[in-house]
Amino acid sequence: MNQISPAAALAGLPITPSLPVVFVGHGSPMNAIIDTPYSRGWQMLGQSLPRPRAILCVSAHWTSQGGTLVDIAARPPTIHDFGGFPQRLYEQIYPASGAPDYARAAIGLVRSTRLEADRNWGFDHGSWGVLLRMYPHADVPMFQMSLDLGKAPQAHFRLAQELRPLRERGLLIVASGNLIHNLHAMDQSGKAQPWAVEFDARAAAYIRARDIARLVQLGTQGPLAQMANPTPEHFLPVLYALGAGDPQDELTFFNEGIEWGAISMRSFVLA
Repeated sequence: MNQISPAAALAGLPITPSLPVVFVGHGSPMNAIIDTPYSRGWQMLGQSLPRPRAILCVSAHWTSQGGTLVDIAARPPTIHDFGGFPQRLYEQIYPASGAPDYARAAIGLVRSTRLEADRNWGFDHGSWGVLLRMYPHADVPMFQMSLDLGKAPQAHFRLAQELRPLRERGLLIVASGNLIHNLHAMDQSGKAQPWAVEFDARAAAYIRARDIARLVQLGTQGPLAQMANPTPEHFLPVLYALGAGDPQDELTFFNEGIEWGAISMRSFVLA
């Protein structure tokens, strides 16, 4: 495993007041370019947070198998990883610089698993679609970390716990997914499905209580979990937000709502 000491990993990154951790339900890519209650929530969030030196985004849209990748590129490209949307969405570019020093610090901090440097990814819509609203000038350096789908949920949580010291070096951690993400169950009327209402309420209660075991069980086991998240990648980011959070942090929910009947937009800040 990692041979670099935590002190060495953090060397050169100035000490700052601890920055918050954010979990964002990102929903449709169109939230990046149209005015919605959710995009307005992201705008207000960006205006209210202390200004970070850099951002780490753990997005549902960068997955890997057999290892966790960390983007160390100095100029990551904007990735349009979706189809069937208006041309205006494909024309969006988020020209933030990368954050190689912070990315290497993250690699150096983690002991529970091996993190590998990567230069082949960029900013997918789970990151730039939200950050375009939070920091529209793209003037905060950013890097991403992949979700290794071969890891158990508890391993994702442990990894996130090891990233906590970066909050005291000016890093804002943004986990971007959705507590519920079932595209096949979407309802064009927008009416929330009863099972989605139940899952969202139970997830909120477990998040509020910091009950990771019950949250993981809810999200990964049984028929309700299968309805809420047929695949795990949109659920897993919530474990990064909770893992990187401190037990003393105050939790604040925002953007509560269910989009298209089957996508939870529930989001929260830990600060």
